[in-house]
Amino acid sequence: MVRVKICGITNWADARLSIDAGTSALGFNFYPPSPRAVTPAQAWEILRRLPPFVEAVGVFVNWTADAIDVLARALRLHAVQLHGDESPAAVANCAAAHPVIKAFRVHDGFRPAVLARYRRAAAFLLDGFRANLRGGTGTPFSWHIARQARRYGKVILAGGITPENVAQAIGEAEPFAIDVCSGVEAKPGRKDPARVRALMREVERFGRASRWDTTR
Repeated sequence: MVRVKICGITNWADARLSIDAGTSALGFNFYPPSPRAVTPAQAWEILRRLPPFVEAVGVFVNWTADAIDVLARALRLHAVQLHGDESPAAVANCAAAHPVIKAFRVHDGFRPAVLARYRRAAAFLLDGFRANLRGGTGTPFSWHIARQARRYGKVILAGGITPENVAQAIGEAEPFAIDVCSGVEAKPGRKDPARVRALMREVERFGRASRWDTTR
């Protein structure tokens, strides 16, 4: 079954809901302009209660490698997601200490070959593009681009994924994982229990069908 990260976690109730539904990882946003941003202290109150085998990912936008390292160690993050304009050198600096997910906003001129410059990243997150947002866009893109990007490394698919389209998204992109935020929200920063559970049911259903599909 494809791995699922629920991002934009701001409270323990949503974290527990996501864990109970079967998510692989939770995302904590440290970008203050986002309506889903949390402070390190708020994040720690959630992180310290996580059970084993649920990974915590910190989302950063244009932080220095040293600042990321300090916070990631303090909060015991499993990975860091760089969602800004970080250079290949900045990614390499972070990757020396922590697994790095480098995010890219997929616009009309995006070419997957750019990922080759970021070879130190452990995975690439491809998100929809909206000029005024860094993640949580709710904007899908052509999923065949994500399939093409797989030649450069593990791909995490984001951008407008919902319970209604997640099976199609996984089938077309065949990603390593999916990252879902606004598609399972009641409002920014608050998850909708019914939508979280519906999403995970669809992912599980797709996984079962794929195991029996001899054409895949």
